[in-house]
Amino acid sequence: MSRPPFLALPPCARAYQLATSRGEFAVHDAQPQAAEARGTVLLLPGFTGSKEDFIALLEPLAAAGYRAVAVDGRGQHESAGPHDESAYAQDELARDVLAQAAALGGGPGTVHLLGHSLGGLIARAAVLAEPSAFRSLTVMSSGPAAISESQQARTRLLVGALAAMDMESVWQEMQRRDAETDNVPEEEAPSELAEFLHRRWMRTVPEQLVATGRQLIGEPDRTAELARVPLPKHVVSGSVDYAWPVPVMDAMAKELSAVRTVVQSAGHSPNAERPAATAEALVRFWETVA
Repeated sequence: MSRPPFLALPPCARAYQLATSRGEFAVHDAQPQAAEARGTVLLLPGFTGSKEDFIALLEPLAAAGYRAVAVDGRGQHESAGPHDESAYAQDELARDVLAQAAALGGGPGTVHLLGHSLGGLIARAAVLAEPSAFRSLTVMSSGPAAISESQQARTRLLVGALAAMDMESVWQEMQRRDAETDNVPEEEAPSELAEFLHRRWMRTVPEQLVATGRQLIGEPDRTAELARVPLPKHVVSGSVDYAWPVPVMDAMAKELSAVRTVVQSAGHSPNAERPAATAEALVRFWETVA
């Protein structure tokens, strides 16, 4: 679960509901000071995540001249979604991304797309469905296929728990397990952040978590298919990752002929853990895209 380093939006950003042809989606939209943006970036969060996971990237990206828009996918946090697992099939989520990109304006091929973790798989599906809709693709902490075996086991447990328990009960069980394994020591979780994480969990539609959790467990390798898409590509990760081993992402980047960035001293969420270095790497890549 990604943990944003802070929750206050920078002055350059505002929160609102983005109207699209497929409904409304909660966004954080950061605008550059320059009269004309150098480009628009659409940021997709990962499993159990939300737009807030990118909050530390908004100001540096806007300062570099990019409009940065982080979104809650359908059924995530502040974006509504039905209690129907079929609504969260990957192709449905990919169509949402295409609608979001279109709603941001500028015409086809103007939006730089970035997906973190699960968001990387959804971003890949959107690009494969309609590559001309985007200017570039960045996958961050997201691999070629299903998550690692250890994370598959954890995700199966979560999916099973969601089928048998309510959201609050599952949350309490996750907190108990984390406390037992010292994954998230209480002293490292400020009360405001802890309250936000709980609120975000409770606002997320359980069917969204079940459907996307199953995607993480069963995702096929579509790297060869993506390699055939003539779109600039960028693979970003921390120097360690529990969901997809870093060497696996190295190999994927090579097969994609993608720019590869490893953010040192970062784990699965370089966007939250090392935002300045991550923003630098992103801007450096986008500057190379014609």
